[in-house]
Amino acid sequence: MIKFWREINVPWGESDPFGLVYYPRMVAWFNDTEHELFRHIGYPIEKMIEKDKTTFVMGEIQFRFIGPAAYGDRVMTKITLEKLGQKTLHWVYEAKNSSTGKPVCEGKATRVYAKILEDGSLKSQLIPHYMIKTIEDLEQFDNSGTAWD
Repeated sequence: MIKFWREINVPWGESDPFGLVYYPRMVAWFNDTEHELFRHIGYPIEKMIEKDKTTFVMGEIQFRFIGPAAYGDRVMTKITLEKLGQKTLHWVYEAKNSSTGKPVCEGKATRVYAKILEDGSLKSQLIPHYMIKTIEDLEQFDNSGTAWD
């Protein structure tokens, strides 16, 4: 089961007038963490789009706000691959405050591998064998070490 985390510093522009992160930005943190994972394993999303006209699109998302994050906070985001389908990736998301260890948010998402057609529409595709093999070879990958404990 792949586990990948990264730490972010909450920028000022993600905060509302009360200094708290606007919750849709938290969803974007997980999107960015997924993109970083794909860069790390050799499949940058922007290159997939440019070269193959393919990408992983959001099929479904469930998200739960647990506690606040504010401008300047350090937050760890973690994604865990729960299931690898023929056309889908099923992720579990978690975020916590790096200083306090308190949870900030959590969720689940299903990404669908899709071809971007000439008219801009999307058509689901089987995840290529070489990409599935890379993901399966990384089944025990966990860059979280003790940072998540």
